[in-house]
Amino acid sequence: MATQRRWRRGIAIVTMVAALLGFGVATSVSAEEIKFRDVPETHMYYKTINDLAGKNVISGYPDGTFKLDKGLQRAESAKILTTILKLDVSSEKTPFTDVADGQWYTDSVKTLFKAGYIQGYDRKFEPDRETTRAEYAQMLVNAYDIPEADIQLPFTDVVKGEWYEPAVKALYASGLITGIDEDSFAPNQSIKRGDAVWLLAKTDAKFGPYKLRILHTNDTHANLDNIAKRVTGVKAEKAKNPNALLLDAGDVFQGTLYFNEFHGQADLKFMNLMGYDAMTFGNHEFDLGATPEGHQALVDFIKGAQFPFVSSNIDFSGDEKFTGLFSDLISSEPEKGKIYNGIIKEINGEKVGIFGLTTAETVDISSPGAVKFEDYLAEAERAVKAFEGRGVNKIIALTHIGYDDNANVDNDLTLATKVDGIDVIVGGHSHTTLTTPVVVDKDENGAKKDPTVIVQTGANNTNLGVLDVKFSKNGVIKESEGKLIPVANLKPDKEAEELLKPYASKIKEVSEKEIGVTLEKALENPRLGEGQSSGISVRNHETILGNIITDGMLAKAKEYNPNTVMALQNGGGIRAAIEAGPVTNGEVIKVLPFGNTLAVMDLTGADLKAAFEVSLRSYPGENGGFLHVAGGKVEFDSTKPVGQRVVNVYIKNAEGAYTLVVDNQTYTIATNAFTAQGGDGFDVFAKIYKAGKVTDLGLSDWENFRDHLVSLDKIPTELEGRIVDVAEGK
Repeated sequence: MATQRRWRRGIAIVTMVAALLGFGVATSVSAEEIKFRDVPETHMYYKTINDLAGKNVISGYPDGTFKLDKGLQRAESAKILTTILKLDVSSEKTPFTDVADGQWYTDSVKTLFKAGYIQGYDRKFEPDRETTRAEYAQMLVNAYDIPEADIQLPFTDVVKGEWYEPAVKALYASGLITGIDEDSFAPNQSIKRGDAVWLLAKTDAKFGPYKLRILHTNDTHANLDNIAKRVTGVKAEKAKNPNALLLDAGDVFQGTLYFNEFHGQADLKFMNLMGYDAMTFGNHEFDLGATPEGHQALVDFIKGAQFPFVSSNIDFSGDEKFTGLFSDLISSEPEKGKIYNGIIKEINGEKVGIFGLTTAETVDISSPGAVKFEDYLAEAERAVKAFEGRGVNKIIALTHIGYDDNANVDNDLTLATKVDGIDVIVGGHSHTTLTTPVVVDKDENGAKKDPTVIVQTGANNTNLGVLDVKFSKNGVIKESEGKLIPVANLKPDKEAEELLKPYASKIKEVSEKEIGVTLEKALENPRLGEGQSSGISVRNHETILGNIITDGMLAKAKEYNPNTVMALQNGGGIRAAIEAGPVTNGEVIKVLPFGNTLAVMDLTGADLKAAFEVSLRSYPGENGGFLHVAGGKVEFDSTKPVGQRVVNVYIKNAEGAYTLVVDNQTYTIATNAFTAQGGDGFDVFAKIYKAGKVTDLGLSDWENFRDHLVSLDKIPTELEGRIVDVAEGK
């Protein structure tokens, strides 16, 4: 009985230490090797010990030694455990009579006791005691869930029926131990530091969690000005982990002059350089489908890619341009420049499945032509089943359906709750900046499920995503950690800079190209000066520039949704004036530089009035959320309290007549995606967005503005009274 009790008090602490020590085990030593003078390079433990030390998992002694033959003390174990687990240190009184306050290990012991990791015996912790080999064997079996084995042991000193016998059998059957000699295990001897780390590394390699790193991008939209910096980020991360996956979730096409000029070929140059492993299609990849050339630019992009594409819910068979490029199969040997339902990659000895999904909204917001879109949930379930049928239990969905986009159509949150078996969703389309991964561990009914981790980087080459996940042997994610690396903060890669030069030179030329419009009068973008609290500003007053921008938004939105009656543009998004004279592409881009897209939303008249209250909250001061209007008129009273200023809101019909907005009536309006998602404090829009009543058309704001300027017979030079302060007439 006494022996059993001694095992219990030792095993609780050691079990957790082992799990942590094993977490950082790798097969190679880091570039800056930590060398202990008593562990020569010729020693069999050298790489394991130095790698763990390099990861701050274990440490040596002040004299530069590791002390291979010294036992691992319980106090040392407690300190290592709390450090690696990053546990919050407990301030409670120590429960052990032999652990005095103020010792280097005291807080660690208290923390572990509070967490239930240690128990002690007779109110003693015995911090200086060393763990036996029997205890360590049991610890490894517990920590790694090593199956029991009914075998005959060769060790004569392992007593039949003793508490540690099953653990020793399990380790021996798994090939992890051989004993101190042919017939001795020495269960009651202390486990030496060197032996403990070595056995731990072997156990972790066989039974430990599978670790996968995913680098990811989405919605880059031909933003190549900082591409050399993204290359730096990718190269740096791959240097740390050469087997990291690099994935793109679509919408490489459209958004800047780089796409207008090169139709994706410039982007492809750098994607090939970075070594992408797979890409799925965004809606913008199909924007050129209605042109005389059809999808030829997309076909050329696919054929030139040095990586495969994945797409489970797109049927390319109706467009002969894709003949020979698409296979409705899952391939374990995918060819570069081909499209597959899904692919299987072997990474670090494990199979990883990757399939793709694209939003069905593409039919309405792009020009797919004969390309058809199938139900995303049904196709996802089919893909998962196919992977599992081939023994793949680590599955990534590479999606362009939006994180929390219109749930009536498709989005990642719905996918995660309704389709079992997806471990990771690398998403795009909604331009959502997920600074940390979102873990979905409940199904659509609220029942517990295996976790699905969702990531997305935002848009426009702003961030490089990094996700680390750890799988159980059954393919269930046990831990995940992700981050976004701001691309702008990186130094440009020299090789990429040289590759960019001819493209950038051409873009400079195109940027300076005139669009075919000459202004007789400047389109001003007034702002209040320092110390001014009132006056005309793009952030508090109707402007001709704001009117033209919103007119273009309304006209474009009506092409996709004829029910659209009004367009709104936040004044904070209008960043520059256009001087009189010929207008260039570059000048247009400077007006709307943020790469926003056009969205339409359904809202009530009451919601619309609430939005204008937000718009006018700072008047006569400036407000980045001040809304410019097309298709209607707003009357307000600046003498009224904030939140009570809107007097009337009107909709302008096709005949030019105005009708009052009705509170309980539903209206379709257009705005930019930033505002539609609740930017600039529009909580009323955020709620509508969350309710799935927003559709992002994905159309570039500056291009809409440019095209509208070109379409005008005469550029307006006078205000129209779209936003009127009735107090001025009192």
